[in-house]
Amino acid sequence: MENVVYEKKDLYYPVMSDILSVETLTAMEKRFQIAMPENQPLNHKPGQFVEVSLFGFGEAPISICSSPTRSPNFELTVRATGRLTDKMHMLEAGSRLGIRGPFGHGFDVDVFKGKDVLFVAGGIGLAPLKSLIDYTLDKREDFNKVKIIYGTKNPAEILFPKAIEEWRQKDDVEFDMTVDRADKSWKGNVGVITTIIPPLQLDVENTVVAVCGPPVMYRFVLMALKAKRIPDDNIYISLERRMKCGVGKCGHCQINDVYVCQDGPVFHYPHVKSLEEAI
Repeated sequence: MENVVYEKKDLYYPVMSDILSVETLTAMEKRFQIAMPENQPLNHKPGQFVEVSLFGFGEAPISICSSPTRSPNFELTVRATGRLTDKMHMLEAGSRLGIRGPFGHGFDVDVFKGKDVLFVAGGIGLAPLKSLIDYTLDKREDFNKVKIIYGTKNPAEILFPKAIEEWRQKDDVEFDMTVDRADKSWKGNVGVITTIIPPLQLDVENTVVAVCGPPVMYRFVLMALKAKRIPDDNIYISLERRMKCGVGKCGHCQINDVYVCQDGPVFHYPHVKSLEEAI
């Protein structure tokens, strides 16, 4: 497989790419920096994903957690949850893997420009949102106020601690986070993520919200945003639910007439409001 040379990216064929670095983030997650052949850019949008494959171990969709402004290389955050991802956690810099994509609809960054932006991330949902956060901060002059709120189960599961510290230090970013359960070292807020939404000072008509997190989070976050009178039209959500093939062929991610891999994973909330029970 590694001897095959592809003249151009094909929808169904992986392009063998190089792992430049591997960083351990938590006991379950690692971050991989990837380079495509001849250092060509992936040309992705914030919020899109790629299909990652290892010969003999299968393939899986994984969110891109870096901004296209930081091309040509890109980053993936991988949670070890099965045969393929467990094997990926054994790889080191210099190893190779297959990449297909990018796939899906990402965030329409033009919608966010000139607005206040609120990021609401839960758990590993910070990984897909980080691509948009990085983009927003790299193009900071295009956006008004930026607020990031982040919640995890416990301090040991916090992703991107270096980036979080940078966000905390920025004068033009408001950052707050919480954990469901504290340990002895934790000095911050304790409680689910919705506990830090009510105190937020928001210009509700001018605030665009990007939300990503575990399934249980969405309903309560949406309720909290509605209590703040954020219009539905100002809410965008990333639903990485049951995706598999990435091209709408297997039907694994279908919710009613929606294919998450093609119609999403980023959705304008009014377009999927009727699917809220499935979210």
